[in-house]
Amino acid sequence: MDISHIQNNAQLRITVAKDSRTIGYLVIDSIIGGHSHGGLRLMPRIDEQETGILARGMTLKFGFLGLPHGGAKAGVIGDPEAPLEERLERLSAFGQAISPLLAGRIYIPATDMGTDINDIRHMVESAGIPVKKRDFIVERSGYYTALTAFTGVKQAAKRLGLGISGCRAAIEGFGKVGTALAVMLSDAGARIVAVSTSRGAIYNPEGLDITRLIRLAAEAGSRVVDIYDNAERISLSSLLELPVDILCPCALMNSIHSGNAGRISARIICPGANNPVSLEAEQILFGRGILSVPYFAANCGGTLGGSMEFASVSGKKIEEFIDVHIGNRIAGLLDSAAMKGVPPVEIAVPFTLKRFEEVRRRASHPNFKSRLFGWGLDLYRHGYIPGALTGVLAPAYFKKTFHSGNDMER
Repeated sequence: MDISHIQNNAQLRITVAKDSRTIGYLVIDSIIGGHSHGGLRLMPRIDEQETGILARGMTLKFGFLGLPHGGAKAGVIGDPEAPLEERLERLSAFGQAISPLLAGRIYIPATDMGTDINDIRHMVESAGIPVKKRDFIVERSGYYTALTAFTGVKQAAKRLGLGISGCRAAIEGFGKVGTALAVMLSDAGARIVAVSTSRGAIYNPEGLDITRLIRLAAEAGSRVVDIYDNAERISLSSLLELPVDILCPCALMNSIHSGNAGRISARIICPGANNPVSLEAEQILFGRGILSVPYFAANCGGTLGGSMEFASVSGKKIEEFIDVHIGNRIAGLLDSAAMKGVPPVEIAVPFTLKRFEEVRRRASHPNFKSRLFGWGLDLYRHGYIPGALTGVLAPAYFKKTFHSGNDMER
C-alpha cells in the first residue's frame, strides 16, 4: 500500500464496511519509519471526521514527547459493554479488513476507550498476524494518562496560587482515566463533587465517596451513576458548568465548545480526554481568565508511559519521569503563554509540530546507530533481549528523545 502521500501531511482515511454497513474507521495522520501508532476505541458513535481529528492528536502527542512515531487512530462502532462474543466479532471483522496495514506495522494499534490489551491481541491474531512476545503488553496506559493530567493540574494550580487540598473538582468520564485521576486528586486533598458516565452525571457539593464509586463501577460499569445513592442526578452538560475549581474532561471530543464555554465556572481545565475543548472555546475560556491546559500535553502520559512500560521501565521510574520532565514542560508552556498573553494552546501547537518535524527529519536519514537500535528493538519484541537490561538503559533514551531539539523548559 502506497503511504508516501502521508509524508506530505495528507491523511490516509479508511472506512471499513461489512455487508454494506460501516463498522469503523482508520485514519493515519503521519508516518515515521514506515509506521504509525494510535489507540483503537470501541464506541457506539464515532465517525471519520472525529477519527481524523484524534489521529492528528496522536501526532501532536508524539511531537510533544519527541518520540519517533507517526500518529494514527482507529474507531470501531459498537457497545463496549456488549457481551464479549459480540465485541470480539466486531473487532475481528475490523482487524481482518485492515490486515495489510497491521501485518506491515504501518498501523500499530493500542488500547483506547472501550478496549483492553486482550481485545487488541485478539483483533490482530484474528487477522492471521502472529503476535510477538512483547507486543500488546502495556496494561497501565489509563493510569499514566491520569498521571500527566494530575501533573498538569498541579502546575496550573501553582500558577493560580491554588492549593489542591480543599479544591472542588468535577470529572467528566469515570472510566479508566477518570477513576485513576479521581483517586490522585482525592489523595491530594481535593473534593470530587461530580462524575459522569455515558448514562449521566451525579453531584454532591460535599464530595463523593470515591472508594465506593470505584467499587460500584467495577460491578455495574456505566450504571454506577444509577446506583450511587448519596448524590443528585444531573445532566451531562450540567456537570461542566458546576461551581468547581478544577474541571477534568475525560470523556468525549468537544464537550466544551463555544456554546457552553461562557458558562464554565472552573478556574482550571485539565483534560484526560482527547480534543475536549474546541479552539473557539479555548479563546472564550482565556478571555474569562480560566487556565486551560492543552489536551495533548495533559494526557500524553498514556503514550509516554505505555512506551516506557513496553521497554520494561519500572512504574516508579515512569512516575518520576512524568512528575519531573512532563511537569517542567507543562510549566514552561504555561509560563510562556502567560508571558505572551495568549492561550496556552497557541504556544503548544506550533512548538509541538516543529518538534515533530525535527524528529521526522532525523528519522528519514537513519545512520548506523539508529539502524542498530531498530534491529535491537525487533529482537526485544521477540523476547531475545531481557527486559531487565532494557529497563536499565531505556530511561536515558527517553530523557534524550524528550529533550532533543527545540525545547521550552525554564
